[in-house]
Amino acid sequence: MMKIFAVIAGIIMAAAIQAQSVPVMNFNSFEPVLRQKNDTVYMINFWATWCVPCVEEMPDILKFASEMKTRKFKLVLVSLDNPDHMESRVKPFIKRFDITQKVILLDDPDANSWIEKVHPDWMGSIPGTLFYSADFRQFHSSKIDYTTLRRIVEPRLK
Repeated sequence: MMKIFAVIAGIIMAAAIQAQSVPVMNFNSFEPVLRQKNDTVYMINFWATWCVPCVEEMPDILKFASEMKTRKFKLVLVSLDNPDHMESRVKPFIKRFDITQKVILLDDPDANSWIEKVHPDWMGSIPGTLFYSADFRQFHSSKIDYTTLRRIVEPRLK
């Protein structure tokens, strides 16, 4: 009986680790995420585990995304953590907040070449959030709250 329990526990842990798979991308690989052309409103949130306002805003972001799951809305969380911290910080953060939305770790040290490509108004500080759809593009360059998320996104949902 104990062996069966150990096997089941191992399978569950393996599934949990697999569910936390986070692709590491350079900007060229990531850029298509910023240019989807369909009827969905995208929210691309740039954050890091060491960024206090990023951590503070995460519950509101996740609550809002959960409420939008039946709408034409997609959240992508883009970690700017060091890839060496994937196991020690990023994955535990994902588990702590029970994040089920897409998470990408952006590993491109030449930020001066790609920050403006995300949005010309972004100076590179985090948290930073890009909202866009086929006919709309806006950047929010500070901590965001639930009320602001509703104000920005809901009028653009079809």
